[in-house]
Amino acid sequence: MFALVMASLPKPPQIPGEPGDKIQHIMAFATLAALGAAAYPRASLVRLLIGLAAFGALIEIIQLIPPLHRDAQIADLLADVAAAAAMLGLVRLFRRRPSAR
Repeated sequence: MFALVMASLPKPPQIPGEPGDKIQHIMAFATLAALGAAAYPRASLVRLLIGLAAFGALIEIIQLIPPLHRDAQIADLLADVAAAAAMLGLVRLFRRRPSAR
């Protein structure tokens, strides 16, 4: 919910260090992927990735609303999906380790 609200605000608050837009997308979706994998350990990682991709697409669609004065960009969606996929790939590797069981 926090990510959706921040992405929908006409003037979101500044983050310390002022990371670029793509970095913010990467941080948000890597975090969401890690939290999703932890919250639903039996869920398919592919399903989690599809859900996160759909959520990223929803954010970009919302940002098309003119009064929000936001920019929807396909590059943002690609950054979202890449970050989620990378994190879920790490989760998969971690889960396969014998000591993780």
